[in-house]
Amino acid sequence: MVTSPPDLHQYVAFDAPDEHRTWVFDLTFLTSAWRCLYGGGCPGVLTGPAADIEQGCCSYGAHLVDEKDAAAVLAAAARLDDRQWQHRKVAHQRGGPLRRGPAGGHMTRLVDEACIFLNRPGFPAGAGCALHQAALTAGDRPMDWKPDVCWQLPLRLVEHTDDAGHVTSTLREWKRRDWGDGGHDFHWWCTEAPEAFSGHRPVYQELRDEIVELVGQWAYDRLVEHIRQAGEALLPHPTVRAEAPVRL
Repeated sequence: MVTSPPDLHQYVAFDAPDEHRTWVFDLTFLTSAWRCLYGGGCPGVLTGPAADIEQGCCSYGAHLVDEKDAAAVLAAAARLDDRQWQHRKVAHQRGGPLRRGPAGGHMTRLVDEACIFLNRPGFPAGAGCALHQAALTAGDRPMDWKPDVCWQLPLRLVEHTDDAGHVTSTLREWKRRDWGDGGHDFHWWCTEAPEAFSGHRPVYQELRDEIVELVGQWAYDRLVEHIRQAGEALLPHPTVRAEAPVRL
């Protein structure tokens, strides 16, 4: 009898018909009941639990992917007024909500040790991302207003191109290591704590728009077909598996 690793995940892979690409999907995470608990006791990502300040994963601001990402965020920010965005005046005083990071890329500015777009507890419009809240008010998808990294979390698309030019695109859960060298220094609980796996729909349904944006409709449809065919034979997420080890 072989005991499986405690962090074992189940994946599915298939080739795209019209390009040199293999799609790989983390079935264990995508079929889990993960959900975002911002505003529902999220401990945040500081060095210890800090649910009372309601910062979620916004404590360090957002690193924007590229100039297109930065332009989209600036365009969304321009639509906000003082009733929607607590730190709008601060942004204007500092030359805008974005700054250049040490490596030259754009980052959201910080105000009182958190993202400038984060409305704090007590603000009349409510705590939370001003871009997220305003998008909902406008009837839009928050992912169309927010920095890419913010709407993608906790999804992570990793792409590798081999010597022959073939691309392997893997969609999986965000790991602590994905934060870089400092990832082990703070409280990254999002995909590591049972409280986060209390949703009512699997991730591939709950985050459908986000997944389609990352991988395209064709790959998403093939993923859903495989999940439906697999039925209940999929491996539960390590965080919520029974304490008895899975044996293969």
